[in-house]
Amino acid sequence: MARHVIVGAGPVGSATARHLVELGHTVRVVTRRGQGPEHPAIERVAADATDTERLAGLTRGAQALYNCANPPYHRWPELWPPLAASLLAAAERSGAVLVTMSNLYGYGPVAGPMTEDLPLAATEPKLLIRARMWTEARAAHEAGRVRATEARASDYLGPDADSMISKLVLPRVRAGRTALVPANFDVPHSFSYTGDAGRTLAVLGTDERAWGRPWHVPTPPPITIRELASRYAELVGAPPPRLRRMPTPVLLLGGLFSADAREFPKVRYQFERPFVLDSTAAQKTFGLEPTPTDEVLRTAS
Repeated sequence: MARHVIVGAGPVGSATARHLVELGHTVRVVTRRGQGPEHPAIERVAADATDTERLAGLTRGAQALYNCANPPYHRWPELWPPLAASLLAAAERSGAVLVTMSNLYGYGPVAGPMTEDLPLAATEPKLLIRARMWTEARAAHEAGRVRATEARASDYLGPDADSMISKLVLPRVRAGRTALVPANFDVPHSFSYTGDAGRTLAVLGTDERAWGRPWHVPTPPPITIRELASRYAELVGAPPPRLRRMPTPVLLLGGLFSADAREFPKVRYQFERPFVLDSTAAQKTFGLEPTPTDEVLRTAS
């Protein structure tokens, strides 16, 4: 049994904590307000993770330090650099493995399924932030200063998932109302389950085969938004879904009032053509299988 430290108590951080406890470990969850799952083996600590001295102290003696933080997207340029630097420094000082939960933004627009060996070729400044975080962690790993690894997932589904589908589509479908969405409804898209992300992180922090490279979270075969909405409607007993494409002027108008809407055009490419994650490597290496989509959708109801 070992101690593990998780920064962030959102859906993925909480899922990671629960999976680690199931493996017999103890967990310390660090958030600004001391939030996190309630369990005898989980200690919740209120602390600022950008305070390197404090975080290093909290991580001392831990097997792994997990970056499950999720700053608001529109504030990434100001919030991510000091937070990522603090996590990297705390891992180096404590000797804990640094395990980062990331996404597919660093690849930028690609043609074909995404695998971990693709170059991090994003050029949009906000997308580059996540790419640089891994580049710096990998450099530290290769220099022998830390042991580092990273998990990458696509758009999330699951309880309390923070994604466009979870916010704009599923609630409207469940209520039998029209969903207005700024996306192409008929191109395949990968959706990752928050529970599978947590399970993957728990493995990456405890299996040395994971260290030194990124891994894609085991994810079900891609599905179109139209198909996803239809399956969800059947599962929750709702009428057939009604989907309408959000006109660009409406999206731009929404940007005057919503930071999420204002930032969406930077990643809109992900919803205009196939956006497919290939998780073969993690599935074969660690024996992890993705949770079936219908089962994931039941957790979102």
